[in-house]
Amino acid sequence: MDGRKVTGWAARDSSGILFPYSFNLRKTGPEDVVFKVLYCGVDHTDLHQVRNEIHMTTYPLVPGHEVVGEVIKVGQEVKKFGVGDVVGVGCMVGSCGECTRCKTNREQYCNNMVFTYNAIYKDGSFTQGGFSSAMVVHQNYVVNIPEKLAPEQAAPLLCAGVTAYSPLKQFIGSKKAIKAGILGLGGVGHLGVLIAKAMGHHVTVISSSDKKREEALTDLGADCFLVSSNSAEMNKLKNSLDYILDTVPVNHQLQDYIPLLDVQGKILVVGAVPEPLQFSASGLILGGTSISGSFIGSIQETQEILDFWVEKGLKTKIEVVKMDYVNKAFERMEKNDVRYRFVLDVAGSNLE
Repeated sequence: MDGRKVTGWAARDSSGILFPYSFNLRKTGPEDVVFKVLYCGVDHTDLHQVRNEIHMTTYPLVPGHEVVGEVIKVGQEVKKFGVGDVVGVGCMVGSCGECTRCKTNREQYCNNMVFTYNAIYKDGSFTQGGFSSAMVVHQNYVVNIPEKLAPEQAAPLLCAGVTAYSPLKQFIGSKKAIKAGILGLGGVGHLGVLIAKAMGHHVTVISSSDKKREEALTDLGADCFLVSSNSAEMNKLKNSLDYILDTVPVNHQLQDYIPLLDVQGKILVVGAVPEPLQFSASGLILGGTSISGSFIGSIQETQEILDFWVEKGLKTKIEVVKMDYVNKAFERMEKNDVRYRFVLDVAGSNLE
């Protein structure tokens, strides 16, 4: 497969409809890992990208950045991985490696960070994602999938999981009881609940309707469920939360949630909303609260969440589908009709 044609499913225009598409892998360098794709998670960002709603999409585009595969070849200088290893790749496949951010394990914020797809790699090639039969990635952007973690279970952790884990990591070792809010109960949100509970936090799920109450409390183990459209419930929980992990990927009123925070509470924004979010500065000032963003996680944090998942005995809640179902999966995901993450069985699909 090295430098030869492989098959993926690509969007050809902003309709976002995916079709089979053949393209060439870039040539394998001395520190590159070539792997056969086994599974790939389906993320809201994939939908935004194929529709040209965020960034500037170049077509044809093969999405997918929650990629799990089996190594079939390594470059002569690769020391971290060998043929037969099960590995993962998340949202990035490159960075400069020289800046302060890269040297302090924050390479996801590097100004020259290279996205897994819809980006230009340093050799000038166009990056394509994991909705494809194979990939080639530099060893520094590849992680090890633990033996005790099923590959399909691992896939959502490579973007959604580390996206929730990275901002919550700051609370590990806290001497006070942490009261958490998880806003939105989709792919990232449900993992946020599981991670926060495993960290020992008291978790309140915040949703726009009562539809997910039972699954939040029973299936995911949340401690409390808050309907944001219910003003009485919202008033009851005023000034009660240490943080809110905002996972909602569509436009919403951020201002409505600031009163839920205790003094010096934080809203941690991780949902990639295409439109601007609005809030009143006085709400932050009078409560001593803050709003911050967090972008995926570092490669180190990606390995950490995989190991954390095994250590805590956690399970992702997924629906595994074949590649020919991907367009339907996008439709259902847009309607929030999935519990909670689609994972494509790439190796088990006919990609032609």
